[in-house]
Amino acid sequence: MNKLENILAALTPKRWPVRWRLAAVSATLTLIILVVFAVIVGRLTSNRLQNDFNDELRATGDRLALELQFTGKATHVSPDPGQVAAGATAVRVVDRTGNEFRGGATVGAPNLGPPRNVDGFSNVGSLRVFTTSIPTSVPVQAYLQYARSTDSLEATISRLWLFLGGGVLGGTLLAALAGIAIAGRAMRPVSALTATAREIASTRDPSLRIPEPETDDEVGELARTLEQMLRELDAARSETEQMMQVQREFVADASHELRTPLTSILANLELLQDRLEGTGGPDEEDEMIESALRSSRRMSRLVSDLLLLARADAGRTGARRECDLAAVAAAALSEVRPVADGRRLTLAEDGPVPVEGNPDELHRLAINLLDNGLRHTPEGTEIRIAVERRNGDAVLEVSDDGPGIPAGMEAQVFSRFVRGTGPADVAADTGTGLGLAIVKAVATSHGGDVHAGSSPAGGARFTVRFPSPAPSDS
Repeated sequence: MNKLENILAALTPKRWPVRWRLAAVSATLTLIILVVFAVIVGRLTSNRLQNDFNDELRATGDRLALELQFTGKATHVSPDPGQVAAGATAVRVVDRTGNEFRGGATVGAPNLGPPRNVDGFSNVGSLRVFTTSIPTSVPVQAYLQYARSTDSLEATISRLWLFLGGGVLGGTLLAALAGIAIAGRAMRPVSALTATAREIASTRDPSLRIPEPETDDEVGELARTLEQMLRELDAARSETEQMMQVQREFVADASHELRTPLTSILANLELLQDRLEGTGGPDEEDEMIESALRSSRRMSRLVSDLLLLARADAGRTGARRECDLAAVAAAALSEVRPVADGRRLTLAEDGPVPVEGNPDELHRLAINLLDNGLRHTPEGTEIRIAVERRNGDAVLEVSDDGPGIPAGMEAQVFSRFVRGTGPADVAADTGTGLGLAIVKAVATSHGGDVHAGSSPAGGARFTVRFPSPAPSDS
């Protein structure tokens, strides 16, 4: 059934290429014109041939009627009609009842019946019969029946129609071929435009040039307009890239410049906290110091996140070496376990899973995924981290039993500054919105990828794939 539907769809003109449709229109119009012309010419020529045949038949019959004479008691005629009408198909001299006079017929002449349509024509089988009266000097009414076969006439007319039909078909075929050739030549610039547009779509490079058409027509105007549009888009892209580069440099510089004073502030606050604890200072001062430390640590994490993203945007990554992804996951799990607040943390791994990467960045990736689970799941739920080798890749997967990811947000959660807003999200509108963006940046910089989906329990599941390191030569 599908094959039949495909065939019917292919036969639908709307599915045809433009050149085929133009050729079909050209051939159809040519066919209509040639058919009308052939019908008119064929009908006129056929009528002319038939009229010429009838005129010749009448002229010969009238001449025979004048040459034939009755003799004796009008029981026969002379001269012999067979001699007078040499080459005729049949000649008969009959009375009004159709009886032949003696000697009044050619040898083997068929019975043409009684005279009908005197001074006119009639058809007897394949014979065309002209009947006329013979002038006589005796009181006997005689009629001449002169007949000729119409086979040659019909054959000529058939050849005429065959010739006209062949001309119609040949002309239609030539029109179709010419239409395809002309349409192909006319559509060649459009095909070039399409190829260039397809290449631009695949490479996302608007700097590609559109070929200049040879003709100055509508297609040429379209090509020039598209070329101008691409130049404007290329200029706009260059301006945007320059602005983004300036923005990345600003973020990187600001993050780097803020990191040092923040580190100093944290160190001084921690030192001050230690001194107050040693001297037994007031509780209010302890609370103030603790609040300042929390804010400073949060700002330090934010600056570190921005600096890591800025380095990823610039293509700068840390030193790479072969490390065990299972060990990275175990270390991250141990680090977040003290702040799990009643959530169950489980690790599933079957042994070492080597990857080529930066251990600190991979550790940050695992920490962010676990922290995301802690933020968006209620107490008493389970957060699972699994490390395995799957289809030749190293896979790290974190899943939970929380509210899950809203439908349609699977790709958007990796954008920067996107935070949970679901109705069941326990951490809605909290955090910086950079955690999963860092996960994606680290995965991409290591040649891998990350996907978000739903876990079997209905929560969120994040799957990170890394290519396995190439075996070393030993």
